[in-house]
Amino acid sequence: MLASMQQISVSPVFVGRGSEITELTDALRRAGTGSPQAVLIGGEAGIGKTRLLEEFLQRACDGGAVTTLGSCLEVGAEGLPYAPLATALRRLHRSLGAEFEAAAAGSEGHLARLLSEFGEADGEPNDEYGRARLFEHTARLFERFGAERTLVLAVEDLHWSDRSTRELLAFLVRTLHRSRVLLVATYRTDDLHRRHPLRPFLAELERLRTVQRLELARFGRREVAAQLAGILGTGAPDHQLVDRILRRSEGNPFFVEELATAFEDGCGAGLTDSLRDILLVRVEGLDEEAQRVVRIAAEGGSHVEHALLAAVLDDDEEALIEALRAAVGANILRPDSEGEGYRFRHALVREAVSDDLLPGERHRINRKFALAVEAQPQLVPCDALPARLANYWYHAHDPARALPTALDAARAARRRNAFAEQLGMLERALELWDQVSEEVLTHTLRPYDWAETYPPGSCDHSPADADCDRIQLVDVLAEAVVAARRCGDRERGLSLAKRGLRLVDEAEHPVRSAWFRINRARMLGNLRRSGDDEEIARAYRLVDGLPPSAVQAEVFALAAGVAVVRSPRLEHLELAQRAIRIAEQVGAHSVEVHARMTLGSLRYDLLGDAEGGLAELTAAVERARQLGVPDLLLRGINNLASMQRGLGRAEEAVRLAREGLEYADGNGLQRNIGNILTGNLVEALADLGQVREAQELLAASELVGLPGSHAEFLDRMGGDLAVLRGDFATAATLLAQARAANRVGQAQHSVPISRLAVRLAAYGGRPLEARAELLAALAEEGRLGYEADVYPLLVEAAGVEADSLGLPEAEAGRAEVLAAIAAAGADLRPQSPLHHGWARLLEAELARARAADTPEQWARAVTELRPTGLPYPLALALLRAAEAEVRAGRRESAAELLREAAELAAARGDRPLGAQIAALAERAGLTLTPAARPAAAAAPVQAVGDSFGLTPRERDVLRLLARGWTNRQIAEELYISPKTASVHVSNILGKLEVGGRGEAAALAHRLRLFPDDLAPAGR
Repeated sequence: MLASMQQISVSPVFVGRGSEITELTDALRRAGTGSPQAVLIGGEAGIGKTRLLEEFLQRACDGGAVTTLGSCLEVGAEGLPYAPLATALRRLHRSLGAEFEAAAAGSEGHLARLLSEFGEADGEPNDEYGRARLFEHTARLFERFGAERTLVLAVEDLHWSDRSTRELLAFLVRTLHRSRVLLVATYRTDDLHRRHPLRPFLAELERLRTVQRLELARFGRREVAAQLAGILGTGAPDHQLVDRILRRSEGNPFFVEELATAFEDGCGAGLTDSLRDILLVRVEGLDEEAQRVVRIAAEGGSHVEHALLAAVLDDDEEALIEALRAAVGANILRPDSEGEGYRFRHALVREAVSDDLLPGERHRINRKFALAVEAQPQLVPCDALPARLANYWYHAHDPARALPTALDAARAARRRNAFAEQLGMLERALELWDQVSEEVLTHTLRPYDWAETYPPGSCDHSPADADCDRIQLVDVLAEAVVAARRCGDRERGLSLAKRGLRLVDEAEHPVRSAWFRINRARMLGNLRRSGDDEEIARAYRLVDGLPPSAVQAEVFALAAGVAVVRSPRLEHLELAQRAIRIAEQVGAHSVEVHARMTLGSLRYDLLGDAEGGLAELTAAVERARQLGVPDLLLRGINNLASMQRGLGRAEEAVRLAREGLEYADGNGLQRNIGNILTGNLVEALADLGQVREAQELLAASELVGLPGSHAEFLDRMGGDLAVLRGDFATAATLLAQARAANRVGQAQHSVPISRLAVRLAAYGGRPLEARAELLAALAEEGRLGYEADVYPLLVEAAGVEADSLGLPEAEAGRAEVLAAIAAAGADLRPQSPLHHGWARLLEAELARARAADTPEQWARAVTELRPTGLPYPLALALLRAAEAEVRAGRRESAAELLREAAELAAARGDRPLGAQIAALAERAGLTLTPAARPAAAAAPVQAVGDSFGLTPRERDVLRLLARGWTNRQIAEELYISPKTASVHVSNILGKLEVGGRGEAAALAHRLRLFPDDLAPAGR
């Protein structure tokens, strides 16, 4: 009705901001090529962010892009999640209709949590994974929109954004990689105090190459003059007026508009210095009735519906329209784009009007809004109703009404997987609890929804106990603990759980107390902090011996599950079996399947029953399929893939990991659980020698992965692949990152990390460092069940000891290290052909480290490893067998072994191993090509050092250097000066391409340049 009214103070021309428009246009162009972009526009209040955005959106629309806009809400926004995105999607839905519905096909049940027009949300649980699914399906919707045309999603006033909105926006920015989407967001810089939650959000996004940040500066004299000319419509304004308004406004465009209006009204520019007075001057120019309407609208929120305003005012409709017409005509209020309500011309004006209200007046107005909404809920959108009502009662200072509505708003936020907003409303309820009478708590609050937080059967009371039928403070705390855990605020969750434990008498309510304990344990584990074992042990003592309950089953299952990745013992096997029996008895189906998966792993780890463990885990996966719980099924597929890979069945592991990734993608969990499935797939592909695909998958995972998600696994895999490329510097960096992420030290991660460290130290010519890494790894507990990782660690560590034979500093302690390696190998239980092959390799490497290996030992290892089809351990065995054959004088046999090893190393892209194979062939005078020569014409073995271009004197120096002699000792032995010895050493280091004397000595021993010099020689 009022949408066409003229707004006199807005300049009809767009002033300045040429460089900003250019940067936005460039970002739009890049997005149009399929490279999604994000632009964050900051500036102080009134600087012109909205005007710049409006101008750009119009130009983008004129250029053929689809644009949509949503604004974050200021007043009444608490507990109302996703508001700007819901508005933006609603506008897209209205403008695109069938095209929008086609893009959303298959995701309606998930997107209903954002847009009520899609009807009822799906029936999936509201848990952490539910939120991940919502985010994934939202990203998929924008990907479909951006497949054929460019989409611009604009969000205003990020400084008022709720946490769920920020997290969803960050997810979109990180995950939209091949879509024609441009995200533009504005925020106030002067609102960002040191602890403002938007600060870390901006810092996180700014690190991404697709994100650009613009800061709008104030206008100079030229822009102010142009703005005044447009507003006043009088051509070039008077110079003195420009100077006065520039001085008073300090170049803030909004203040320029307000001061220009004052000038038109005959006030000159001589307004009071108070900012509030500047903002209120045109409000005070309205008649009394219009001022009353504006004051009431200011408490309605950033946006207030016409019907709601009419219900609150309860005035004659004609009088209300006239008052609104005056407010719109004075450019204080604006009709919104849909014509259903009003917004203030600028948030600063609303703030000034609200701040000018008396305290009692503000409470009274909010009470009127609350009563109107309670009487006619249809006055506000249904998805905003619980939060709006809760906030009106809260700001009305009526705890008895604010508490139940806060709980209702928390439940509504939970149904939308907006756990941060749920937590905020629950904490408000906790704040109000003591202000509400016992009568209200008993008769007004509806019973707590137990099933959402406590599993069935976790109430310690008898069914007849009244306390079990009404909400209690501990119930709110329990829900807040879950909300904090789900939204990732685990520090707050720990604090809330601790408060809950103080309220619960564990002797009277052991099950509730145990529930809080296991939730604390989970959060401590997520935070990689110690103490979770103690919490689980305490929970176990509380429920052991009690009647069966879901909490009891969960405690037992959690205790057994944590042990799997730490130090499993036979008692944990029994514990998993107890958890299964109890879960079956009480109907806790998900807990039962979790426990069965744990049991499968324990049978493999503890009993050495590989086939039994596989069968148990396979059956649990099928049960998870029947239940239809995506995260449970993916846990099973992931564990099954890992177990198959550990047994050497890499092809089956690849199949399972691919299946899991496809399922994760279809259920919105690709960027969550998908990360660890990707890690398993990468590892299995590397085992098979398909390194290029493994590298591509890992690179893609790093692009879309959430920060910190399974970083220890993905970083370590990245380090392993870097070693294959010979990029030791990158591998060392990734090793450090993996160690930092694996602070808890789970064996499934720490053993492969130690192996990577040993390999890097060995390739760097640091045998003592490699030894230290090994001994530290052997000191850790819980290595059983990881034969596929422990065997390679032991084999490669034994290889380092063999390569450093004759190195003086490595001789001390060698016998003890070899004994420790042998003892660790004896503790392992080979359960597959791969394990048996590694066991033969270990025996041979230990013999080589004592200079006692035989060709027959290596031949047995080769024979065991051939059926596995895995290139790496076989190539290593072939190399060592070839070395043994060379020493035995069987050159043709050695050449055949080396050629096969070279082919395997090349196919896998293993450059370091390939270099060792080539070096042996060169030293032995063997060719790696299949062309054969007559045996009689075979070339003799090259002289030691010829392959490096060493002179005879340098070979003599290197022999002594390898014994650990100093330059002076070398000089005395060879009858040369110490200076000449130093020159020879420098030349040797350069020709060997090593960084120091230790590396040169290690290389000489590893390559057996002096095979007759295996024992240290002293003087």
